[in-house]
Amino acid sequence: MKQILHIISSPRIEVSASRKLGNSVLEKIQEKYPDSVVKERDLTKNLVPLLEDVHINSFFTPAESRSPEQETINQYSEGLISELQEADIIIIESPMYNFSVPATLRAYFDYTSRAGYTFQYSEKGPEGLLKNKKLYIAFSSGNIYSEGPYQAYDSNVPYVKNVFGFYGVTDVSVFRAEGLSIPGVMENALEKGIESIVID
Repeated sequence: MKQILHIISSPRIEVSASRKLGNSVLEKIQEKYPDSVVKERDLTKNLVPLLEDVHINSFFTPAESRSPEQETINQYSEGLISELQEADIIIIESPMYNFSVPATLRAYFDYTSRAGYTFQYSEKGPEGLLKNKKLYIAFSSGNIYSEGPYQAYDSNVPYVKNVFGFYGVTDVSVFRAEGLSIPGVMENALEKGIESIVID
C-alpha cells in the first residue's frame, strides 16, 4: 500500500493548469497502485504562515525551554514534516510565478526544512533524512522554460528538486504544461503535459 502526499500550491482553482496536471499525475499513480492512500495538502486552503522571528526562535529553542506558543509552532511544523516522512510518493504542483514557486510553496519549505527532521549535519556535511521516496513535479507556465532562451530563467523546477535533494529525495520525475500563453502552443500545452505522464 503506497502512501501518497499531494501538495497543491496554485491560488487559482478552476482554471489552474498545475492543478489539472497534478490531478492527472495522481490518477495515473492510483491506476498503478489502486490500494494507495492519498493525503492532500492544499497550501491555498490552509496557508502556512510566513516565517517570522517567533517561528525561527521556536525551531531553535530546546523542547524543554519552549513557551506554550513556541511549542504550538513547533508541533505545527512537525505535523507538516510527518506527512513527508510517512509518504512513499510525493506530488508537488508547482506553477511558475515570476520565475519561481508560489509564495505558498516557499513558506511550506521554510517550515519543513529543519535539521534533525528532513536533513542532518555530519562530519561529511548535510545528509538528507527522507530516503527511498519518489517525487513527481507537476509544473505549469505561460512561457517555455524546459529549453530555449528562457531556460536560464527557471528558478522553479531546479529549486524544488534542490530542496528535495537536500532532504534526500533524488528519484524525481517532472511533467510540464508549458507555453500556456503562447499562441500556437497554448492550445495543446496542457494536453501534451498530461500525455507525457509516465509513472515508474
